[in-house]
Amino acid sequence: MIKRLQSVLRWMFMRVEALFNAAFGDRLNPLYQLGAITFFLFWVVAGSGLYLYAFFKTGVADAYASVEALTHAQWYAGGILRSVHRYASDAMVLTMLLHMLRYFAFDRFRGFRWFAWLTGIGLIWLVYVSGINGYMLPWDRLAQFVIVASFEWLDWLPSFGSTLMRNFIYSTSVNARFFSLLAFMHIGVPLLLLLLIWIHRQRVLKANTNPSRPIMASVLLTLLALSLIQPVRSQGGAADLSVAAGVLAFDWFYLALFPLMYSWPLAQVWALVGVASAVLALLPWLRPKSRRGSQREFQVRVQPGAQRLTLRESETILEAGLREGLPLRYECGNGGCGVCECSVVHGSVDYGAYQQLALPDVRKAQGKALMCCATPLTDLEIEVEWDAAGAARHVPQHVGRVERLERLTEDVMRVVIALPDEHTIAFTAGQYINIVLDDGQRRAFSFANSPRENTHVELHVRRIPGGRFTTHVFNGMQVGDRIDFEGPLGEFTLREGPRAILFVAGATGFAPIKSIVEDAFERGLQRPMRLYWGVRSRADLYMLELAERWQRQHANFSVVPVLSDPTPADAWQGRTGLVHEAILADFPDLSQREVYVCGSVKMVETAVPAFLANGLAQDVCFADAFVPSGGATTA
Repeated sequence: MIKRLQSVLRWMFMRVEALFNAAFGDRLNPLYQLGAITFFLFWVVAGSGLYLYAFFKTGVADAYASVEALTHAQWYAGGILRSVHRYASDAMVLTMLLHMLRYFAFDRFRGFRWFAWLTGIGLIWLVYVSGINGYMLPWDRLAQFVIVASFEWLDWLPSFGSTLMRNFIYSTSVNARFFSLLAFMHIGVPLLLLLLIWIHRQRVLKANTNPSRPIMASVLLTLLALSLIQPVRSQGGAADLSVAAGVLAFDWFYLALFPLMYSWPLAQVWALVGVASAVLALLPWLRPKSRRGSQREFQVRVQPGAQRLTLRESETILEAGLREGLPLRYECGNGGCGVCECSVVHGSVDYGAYQQLALPDVRKAQGKALMCCATPLTDLEIEVEWDAAGAARHVPQHVGRVERLERLTEDVMRVVIALPDEHTIAFTAGQYINIVLDDGQRRAFSFANSPRENTHVELHVRRIPGGRFTTHVFNGMQVGDRIDFEGPLGEFTLREGPRAILFVAGATGFAPIKSIVEDAFERGLQRPMRLYWGVRSRADLYMLELAERWQRQHANFSVVPVLSDPTPADAWQGRTGLVHEAILADFPDLSQREVYVCGSVKMVETAVPAFLANGLAQDVCFADAFVPSGGATTA
C-alpha cells in the first residue's frame, strides 16, 4: 500500500517538476527549494508579525480596536502587513506539507533520515499551534470561534476536567491577563519553532536556508499582490461571548480540523489527530516486506584522489560525499539539472527518479549516473568532477625536487622527481599527477614507475612545440629544481579478472603501461599480456629494449611495435600502419579480451569504437586520452 501510494505521488511530482523545469529551468523550480522557501516564509511571517505586535494592544477592550486601526488607519503599512502575515502563514503550511509529501514520495525518510523526518513532524505541530494561536489575537468573531472550539477540544482531556471552558461562560471572564498569555504564546511558540528548524537543518546536509533570489522576489510580489487584491479583514465585528459566532470565512490551511469538532465526538477528533501523528512518526520503520532485513553498507571509491566513502542504507552518493566534506559539484539535488553527473567505473547503482533531460538514455548507457539520485547496489568505483572551489583540499599536495633528467629521444625526456626525506607517495599503477605551475595552471603526466618505487616519481615528458611546461623541461629545467604537484589522480588502473590483456600505447602512452606492467610482474600476475606500441618512426620507440627484455623474462608478456610512418633510414622490418588495425588483424574477435588504451585523443577515439565493433565488451575497455592543454600534455 505504501509503495503504491509512493509510486503514484512520485509520478505526479516528476511530471509537475518537468513542467516547471521547462517553464523556469531547474534553478528556479520551486519544488526543488521547498525547504528553503518554507524557511524564507518563516522570516516573512516573523518580520511582518513584529511590526503588527508593535501596535497591537493586549487588553480585552483594546485588542479588536488596535487591529482595526492597523488595518484601516494604516492600510498602506499595517493593513498590507496584516494581509502579508496571513498569506505568508498559509503559504508556509502549503510548502511545508508539500516538502514532507515529496520526501515521502521519494522514500527519503527511512534509515539515517529518521531524525529529520521526526523533527519535521514536530515543526508541523508547532506551526499549527502558532497559527491557530494567531487567530485568537484579533478578538473578532472568528477569534471567538477559534478560542471556544480550541478550549472545548482541550477540555475533553482528563487532565483539564472541563476547567478551561469556565473562562468563556461570561464576557467578563476574559481579562487582560488572558490576552497577555495568548500574546506570549504567539512569541514563545515561534521561538521554539525557530530552534527546531535549526535542529532539523543540522541533519540535512548542505541545506539551503534561502531560496534563489528570483524565487524570493516572486514570493514577496505574490504575497503583496494577494494583500492588495484581497485584503484580510476582521470578521463579524468584535467578539461577544453572549452570542454564538455566525457564518465565518474559514482559513482551511489552519482551521480544517475545526468543523469536525462540531460534527464528530471530540474523542474521535483526538483519535484522528493521534493516529495520524503516530503513523507519520512510525513511517521510517514501516518497511515493505521486500526490504526487511536488507540493510547494509556499501564502499565507494571516488576518483580522482582515491577518496573512500561508506554509504549507509538508501543514502545517495551525493549525500555521502557531502557528509564527508567532498567538494562535489551539484545544484538542484533532485535529479533535475544533471550537474552532479558521475561515471560509474565499477559496480552497479539504482539510478533513482530523475528527469530524462538531466540524464538522457545515451549518457546512462555510457555509464553515467546522477549522484543526487543514485544509490549503490554493490560496492562502487566512480569518477567525479570536483567543485573547483574546494578540490585542492581533497587532492594530496606534494613538493619534490628534480633528481634526474634523461633525454630518451630528441623529443622525450625522462624526469625523475624525488620526494623529501622519508616521504613516500601511495598510488596505483596507471594513475597520474598534476604538475602545478607558478600561476596555478596544471599539467598532467602519468606515473611511469611501479607503485613499489614510492619514494620518487618517474615521468615521460614529450616535447610539444610551443608548450609552456614541456619547453621548460627541455630548455630550462635543472637537477634540484623544485616541483609542486598533486595526486595521485585517475582510474586508468588494472582491474582484476580472468581475461587475457591487450595494452595499446601511443607514443608516451607507454608511461602508464610501463607502470602497470612492472606492477603486474611484481605481484606475480599470470594473465597473458600483450603490448601494442604504436608510434610514427623507430626513434619514437624510446624504451623498446625494456619491453623486449620483459618479453624474454616473462612467458606471459609480449610486445608488438607498430610504425605508422617509417622512414627509409629506419630499415624497419616489423608491423606498419595504425596500431589498432594491427590488433584487429591479430584478434578479429575481441570478446574474450580486456583492453587498455592510452595515447592521443585521436588514437583513442579511433581505436575504441573499432574494438567495440569487433566484440569487445564495454565494461572491459579502459582508455586514457592525452589532450593538449595550453600547449602541454594532460591526461
